[in-house]
Amino acid sequence: MSSPEIASLSWGQMKVKGCSTTYKDCKVWPGGSRTWDWRETGTNHSPGVQPADLEEVVKKGVKTVVIGRGMSEALQVPPSTVDYLKKNGIDVVVLQTEKAVAEYNALAARGVKVGGVFHSTC
Repeated sequence: MSSPEIASLSWGQMKVKGCSTTYKDCKVWPGGSRTWDWRETGTNHSPGVQPADLEEVVKKGVKTVVIGRGMSEALQVPPSTVDYLKKNGIDVVVLQTEKAVAEYNALAARGVKVGGVFHSTC
C-alpha cells in the first residue's frame, strides 16, 4: 500500500486524496488517514507532539514520519518524541506544515512508506 497524497492544505483545512473528509489536523499512513484529535492524548501546543500521538502511525510500518508543526510552527516537538521514533528505527522530519506537506508528498511519490501528523492552524 502506498501513502496517500495530501491533495490540499490551507489554514484549518486539509484534504487527502481518495478521502472525502476535510481535516483540521490529520494523521496519514500507507493506505489511510484520519482526523488527529488532540483530545485523545491530551496534546497541546506545548509540550507538543507526544509519542502517543504517533503510535498509530508507527504501527502501520512506516519508515519515515513527517511532523507538521503548524503554519506558524506553534506546535512543539519535544526531544523525547524524536527519540521515540528513532528508537523504533524510523526517520523523522519536523517542519512548518506547508513545508512538511511538500516533503511528505515528495516521499510518498517516491514510494517511501511514509506517515505523518499535521497541524493546519497556528
